[in-house]
Amino acid sequence: MKLYDSRRAPNPRRVRWFMAEKGIEDVEIVEIDIFAGQHRAPDYRARAGLPNVPALEMDDGTTITESVAICRYLESVYPEPNLFGVDPREVAIIEMWARRAEMLVATPLMLTVRHSHPALAAIETQIPEVAASNRAAAERGIRVLDRRLAESAFIAGDRVTIADILAVTGIDFARMARFRPDPELANVKRWLEAMKARPAAKAGV
Repeated sequence: MKLYDSRRAPNPRRVRWFMAEKGIEDVEIVEIDIFAGQHRAPDYRARAGLPNVPALEMDDGTTITESVAICRYLESVYPEPNLFGVDPREVAIIEMWARRAEMLVATPLMLTVRHSHPALAAIETQIPEVAASNRAAAERGIRVLDRRLAESAFIAGDRVTIADILAVTGIDFARMARFRPDPELANVKRWLEAMKARPAAKAGV
């Protein structure tokens, strides 16, 4: 398999972090320079279907995009350690919190960066109001996570799952917009320190 990757983008980092948590080392990494427009090249678009990274090319030539879809596929091929749930109840809880982590925190923070960081003006028509609105939305979303983390070690329960990976990579990416969670959110602070101390945090950079 081949993973078409970009070190400058947050969604590919989700997959790298996920792979590191599982110890996956036999997937070839192909770097795509989005600032050079390689993701828009005809050969890449013919393979991936859209000018998106990451993309995973399977051994039979099938290529899928969307970071969570890629992680779900990798989970089926490399089932341990489990990061998506081991029974119907846990699968549903993890899915619920993964959706919340993405919609309430990760996506707003990515939009904040895309519409405010000067370097991204080369690939994005930036609208300052979009950055401000999404930053405020993310701040509200992180408070939701803080309330959840008051009752569990990690976002979906007592162990790391895809929900944690989605949230932490979004928050870490937002450093580009000088965003930091409110230090008074003690539960988020504790969780964030635990996530950044994991070996996969370094592998995902």
